[in-house]
Amino acid sequence: MTARIPVKLTPRASADRIDGWDVDPDDRPVLKVRVRAQPVEGEANTALIAFLAKALGVPKRDVTLARGGQSRLKMIEVEGLDDAEARTRLDTR
Repeated sequence: MTARIPVKLTPRASADRIDGWDVDPDDRPVLKVRVRAQPVEGEANTALIAFLAKALGVPKRDVTLARGGQSRLKMIEVEGLDDAEARTRLDTR
């Protein structure tokens, strides 16, 4: 089982944090996340993966960037969780 989490990433933030859920232009839910890391050489993507792994309570190796390496809109996959469990863990944070 693999959860798929659409993320809108904002790098260069003052703190790593989750700003909650929003909708993309197609009315699909997207998780808004801010990280302190720069969007240089994958630093922001690495920080996002580490931050979400901690927030979800899973090892970093279970969290992967499936799509959007160079974009602000990304698709994150989390092994071992389904979509509902991932959303519950993020909502109770």
